[in-house]
Amino acid sequence: MVMTRRARAEDIDTICTGLPEVELGTSWGDRPTYKVRGKGFLLFRAPHHTAVDPETGEMYDDLVVIRVPTEADKRALVEDERLPFFTIDHFRSFNAVLVQQSRLGEIDRDELAEVITEAWATMAPKPLARKFFGDV
Repeated sequence: MVMTRRARAEDIDTICTGLPEVELGTSWGDRPTYKVRGKGFLLFRAPHHTAVDPETGEMYDDLVVIRVPTEADKRALVEDERLPFFTIDHFRSFNAVLVQQSRLGEIDRDELAEVITEAWATMAPKPLARKFFGDV
């Protein structure tokens, strides 16, 4: 497998805004959130005591929350040791993974695009997702 260039934090905006009917809004108060027809699929999470670096005890200040289709998809991303995705107890019953923007370089841009596109498809109306993927 040939790796494209490493993912960067700025790729998030490029990937999200390249998907149909996406807008940058807010949720959870004032948190920037990419939405498709009003439904959030990627959120920039505020530092919170529920998400801390296990080595330093410091709250993460660069977390992104990305929706996933199912619990099985969440487990697959979190359990793959080569990927920087993780979860916390606060999200135990929510189909989403977390990733630090500072660790995005551990995956390539195509991998990030795949995860974000799946997040978008999870929240998009089914006809819109089918049209995007050519399943019309």
